[in-house]
Amino acid sequence: MNQAADQATCLPRLKPKPVPAIHPVPEYAVDGQRARWYTEMKAAFQVPWMGVVTMAYAHYPNFFAELWRGLKPLAECRAFVDAFQDNRDFVEREVTKLAPRPITGRLEEMGYASREIAGIRECVEIFSHGNQPYLVTAMIARLLLEGRDMGDNGAAEPFDGRHAPDYTVPFVLMEAHHADAPTRAVFDDVKSVLGLPFVNTDYRAFARWPSYWAAAWSDLRQVAGGEAHATICANLHARILDQVLNGLPNPGGLESAALRTAAEKDAPLAEIIAVARLFQWLLPGLSLNVAFLRTQLLND
Repeated sequence: MNQAADQATCLPRLKPKPVPAIHPVPEYAVDGQRARWYTEMKAAFQVPWMGVVTMAYAHYPNFFAELWRGLKPLAECRAFVDAFQDNRDFVEREVTKLAPRPITGRLEEMGYASREIAGIRECVEIFSHGNQPYLVTAMIARLLLEGRDMGDNGAAEPFDGRHAPDYTVPFVLMEAHHADAPTRAVFDDVKSVLGLPFVNTDYRAFARWPSYWAAAWSDLRQVAGGEAHATICANLHARILDQVLNGLPNPGGLESAALRTAAEKDAPLAEIIAVARLFQWLLPGLSLNVAFLRTQLLND
């Protein structure tokens, strides 16, 4: 067994049962210090949205404060950027094993113009990049909450450039109460197939184009959660755990004891650990699913 796989047996990819209730604090509902944290996190990650994972963390303010205090210096390091970009490259190589079916020709047959298809590609690209820092964050949070410390490996060289896509897209989410019955049915199917009580931001953004999203999801649902899909997710989990233990610096001095103490000021530790496990379990699958959708759009 290689080192990453051996480590993964000590912190296995684990979906909590039952799935815990989550209480995301949306961007429109924050002010003061919490609003500043949201702004800092989006700037450091170079993303246009707060992930559901970190909005759920923000329900526990002492935990979130300590996590972001220690994570911010790391998120601004080249090693952090290199790590999550390597993870993205890995997923995009591995997703070919799922044989994503090209979709561009089908969209053209539906009547989509080339600029509309380009807009979908750009939206998918934003999430393909932007999910990656959240994956590393979720691993760090879970590892420390469960009583293990991350490593402190190498220099914390700052990253001063831009790693996000060099374009912006309208950030429009199709919420369930905005959607017509067919789109709500797709959302319900997403939750059923993925075993989740909510629909991730990515899928709500893609549903801005309902006919595209229905066709893309129809393909994706055939592989999501299958054996090959689960194997790739497990390997991604092992890679990220190895990065956190053996590859990344720790310039903010994140420590398990301090994070657990902060969390216990907000709620029973078991409650917050269950939330951390949920997101650390689902995010590899989300990253892989977005890679599937991205490859569909590149294959024609």
